[in-house]
Order: sequence, then structure tokens, then C-alpha cells
Amino acid sequence: MNKDSSNKSNSLILERINALQLSEAERLTALGALQDADQLVDAFARIARKIERIGERLFLKPSLKH
Repeated sequence: MNKDSSNKSNSLILERINALQLSEAERLTALGALQDADQLVDAFARIARKIERIGERLFLKPSLKH
């Protein structure tokens, strides 16, 4: 997901959380969980990119040059 669509979906989720009838403590808990989930997804994405880079290095096709 690119940053622009990610920002749009995050603002939509924030609007929905703010529209709910929640106590301030519940709202902060929901926002904290959203932030934690976002950080977790970012970490998984970084790990996946690193694994792809490692795989590219390990499984390069041999060159036709001698």
C-alpha cells in the first residue's frame, strides 16, 4: 500500500474512532492499539523487503560470461 492511500485509510479510521461514543480512556486505548498495529505492519514489511533482498543475492542466475 502506498503512503497516500495509507494516510487516507488512517484518517478514515481515526474519524470513525472519534465518532464513536467512547470514554477518553477507551479512545486512547483504541488509538494506542491502532498505532501498535501500524508499527507491527511496518516492521513486517521491512523484514519482508530484507528477505527479498537476501533472496535476490543468494539465488542470482549465473552469468553467461566466462
